[in-house]
Amino acid sequence: MSITLNTTMSSIMTNKRRVGALKSLGVVTVGDALTYYPFRVADPVPLRALREARIGERMAFSASVRGMRVVPMNVRRGYRLEAVVDDGDFAVSRHVAGAAARLVFFSYKKQYVDWLSMRLRSGAIVVIAGEPSEFNGQLQFTHPEIMTVAPGSGPADGEYSGVVQMSALKYDADTVEAGLRRISRPRPVYHASSRISSEHIHESIVQCIELLAGTGQDLPGDAATEAPQTMKPMEDGGISGAGTAPAGAESRSGNAVAVGLARAIPDILPESVRESNHLLHRAEAFLAIHDPLSTADFKRAIGTMRYEEAFVSQTALIQSRSNVRKDAALPCAGVALRDRFIESLPFPLTGGQREVIDDIGADMAREYPMQRLLQGEVGSGKTVVAVAAMLQAAGSGHQAVLVAPTQVLAEQHHATISAMLCAIDGVETGDDPGITQNNARSGVAPTAAGPAAVDDPSRDALSPNDPADLIKAAESAADDGDAKGRAAVKHPVKHSGARSGKQDGAAHAQSDANTRHVPVILLTGGMKLAARRRALALAASGDPCIIVATHAAFSKTFQAPNLALVVIDEQHRFGVEQRESLRTKNDVVPHLLVMTATPIPRTAAMTWFGDLDISWLTELPGGRKPIRTFIVPEDDGHMMGSMFAHIRGRIDAGERAYVVCPRIDADDESDGEDDTSGASQIGVYDDSDAYRRESATAAAANTAASAPSQEDGDGAPSRPPLHSVVEIERRLSSLPQFRGVRFATLTGRDDDATKQQVMADFADGATPVLVATTVIEVGVDVPQASCIVIFDADRYGLSQLHQLRGRVGRGGTDSWAFLISRAEDGSPAQQRLQVIQGTLDGAQIAQADLEFRGAGDVLGDTQSGGKSGLKLLRVVKDVKIIADARERAGRLLADDPDLSGEVELAGAVLDFTRGNETFLTSS
Repeated sequence: MSITLNTTMSSIMTNKRRVGALKSLGVVTVGDALTYYPFRVADPVPLRALREARIGERMAFSASVRGMRVVPMNVRRGYRLEAVVDDGDFAVSRHVAGAAARLVFFSYKKQYVDWLSMRLRSGAIVVIAGEPSEFNGQLQFTHPEIMTVAPGSGPADGEYSGVVQMSALKYDADTVEAGLRRISRPRPVYHASSRISSEHIHESIVQCIELLAGTGQDLPGDAATEAPQTMKPMEDGGISGAGTAPAGAESRSGNAVAVGLARAIPDILPESVRESNHLLHRAEAFLAIHDPLSTADFKRAIGTMRYEEAFVSQTALIQSRSNVRKDAALPCAGVALRDRFIESLPFPLTGGQREVIDDIGADMAREYPMQRLLQGEVGSGKTVVAVAAMLQAAGSGHQAVLVAPTQVLAEQHHATISAMLCAIDGVETGDDPGITQNNARSGVAPTAAGPAAVDDPSRDALSPNDPADLIKAAESAADDGDAKGRAAVKHPVKHSGARSGKQDGAAHAQSDANTRHVPVILLTGGMKLAARRRALALAASGDPCIIVATHAAFSKTFQAPNLALVVIDEQHRFGVEQRESLRTKNDVVPHLLVMTATPIPRTAAMTWFGDLDISWLTELPGGRKPIRTFIVPEDDGHMMGSMFAHIRGRIDAGERAYVVCPRIDADDESDGEDDTSGASQIGVYDDSDAYRRESATAAAANTAASAPSQEDGDGAPSRPPLHSVVEIERRLSSLPQFRGVRFATLTGRDDDATKQQVMADFADGATPVLVATTVIEVGVDVPQASCIVIFDADRYGLSQLHQLRGRVGRGGTDSWAFLISRAEDGSPAQQRLQVIQGTLDGAQIAQADLEFRGAGDVLGDTQSGGKSGLKLLRVVKDVKIIADARERAGRLLADDPDLSGEVELAGAVLDFTRGNETFLTSS
């Protein structure tokens, strides 16, 4: 049977249970097995004579077999094999007297016992590694690792002449010295599970290596009486690679396995790159990782594969960036409408906003698509930048669409943009909330101040030039009218004729002269059919407009033939296939602007979004005060009482408070799995914490064989149930601190009308305390909110806590965030909360998040059900490797854009691109 990297494990392993256990770890093919990397290597096994043995500590020694017997176990079923060994010759080299010990093996399978009996014949020379114990006053090794040594390697050639030499018997080592070097080498330790141990994972991977190299064989069936000594059948039907290296292998050069593996696994990195960085061949690296000669051998191999990941990923990103520039886009050079919008704002833009708007404007004026990522702190003014970009598209005679992840956020954006355009049209946002003539005909929701503009004795009245006026107008527009029941279209005066997707900018002057006629269309999945059809028809007309939509924009019914710009808000909440559906709707590729408030360090952004131009908004608008953050132990009754008393004081001053819970009710067992709860990041660190516990346990034990991982829950500390909205609302409403205060609840299960009413009541102070799930993470903007309490904060991701904290402090008043925790002092969970408490800088929080749990989870690499191809590359620690790989990949692609001279690299890049669409955000 020909074995390749794509060969399935089920076709070479007869043990279906092990195949299933490996599949649960993501190991389906031989290639998966080779890239299932160990997280460390165990220390070398020390050499000791039997008289130097320490109970419970692994040791290695050589001995001769003095006797062996097999005893049937009638009561328990199966067999017990006992062999007595003597280390006399080895003990002499250690300058101690020789001694005897018993080796014991148990098995239900006669085949396995017969195979062991052949290896442990009387007089055989063996090398043994295991953990000694004591039984009936005698030293005993239970299921030790053994390697057979070829006859004639002992002190006297004729001493073991009684050993039967069978032609089918292959010895593991030619000499005792070679066997000892082999068996005492460092052993890789893998993340395991309750279904399969690290040792069995290692055995399976070594088997794959041997089969690829052509030096091993699988066991097709139950009978394998002449199995090679290097691949012993296990009791459970698997295959052990306990003695897998060729005899006397000290170096990889000339090694039969290494030579055969190099033929089966071609190198991916260009020869010049490999030599200049002193890297191993890919096949040699795999061998050194899973079967290392030394710790240094292992580290060098890991470094090779880490660089390979960096080089392949950076090559893919650079190619993606180049390919995008070959596409045609609609150039948007009309900036008059955009500039009028900026002049109409009642507040000055920050320097960062002006710089980003200029960069976007220059990008959109080109004839190839813009690809830009805009990252900004919570409240840094990304929406203003997005509106400026959309007005540049509309002012150039084209369409723009803004896609938001939730209906609440879409309505928020629609109302905010409508209010902003009112200022351009000369409608003062603080005037009488009447409807203009065009608005009356179209049935648009009013854009004047409404419920949010309440009398607040704790603060001065807001002037028309205050930034909060726009927020007030936005909340009014979202609250008044039936926003759910119809498409809210602002000034729907159509231009003559539908425009084709390839039109030029000839209509710029006309569009700029009619700035008040740019419609703002709301399109959500919760709209009534008639309103939805009306909104779809307006978009399909091709007339210049701004479309604010939810996932409804990804449906086949949505058509925008004149689409020039796509803005994705909170990009990590959308799958790549969804984003691609908008880019491929028309023949002309639209410009793309993706925005996120999720903190991403610059090193991570360079790695994960290397195909995009990246802009950062780090300045916050003036007048905002820093949010004070406190960690409150839930079992500290005095501190909890003081916190509630403080919140009551702020409520009496006319302010609002959020209370966030991870679950909806006691029956909600999703712990964040259910989208309706909104707790998308609950328990995101559970795996990494389990791995830390496993690593610490393994290191303390100083053993090569890893115990079953706790990532499946075995041995993991039990956690108390998560708090729910229903429970906390009931408890808080009964507290004396909140006597006379009305509470409201908001969850993902509420219908749209309920959500709108709840938010309106919260904004106008009818219900000043809102108990909610994380549905408030985005799309909720109430300037009067000054306090937020987050229960089970130790179970959230750092980025999500940062986002939630950003819901307060938006009105220029003092603000507080209280993180309720049940984490133990000094625990990783407590350390994470201290990060949030110690900084408001999203970049610092993002870097800490990466260090706690890795880039893939932080950046949402599973958002489309995919799996990151980066298994070794560390975004924070390996920034120099990434930079070097990017520079070399850029030089290679400059000389060979299609990689026609590097066929293997081209294939690896293609595989990486196909399997990591979430990594390549726009390709």
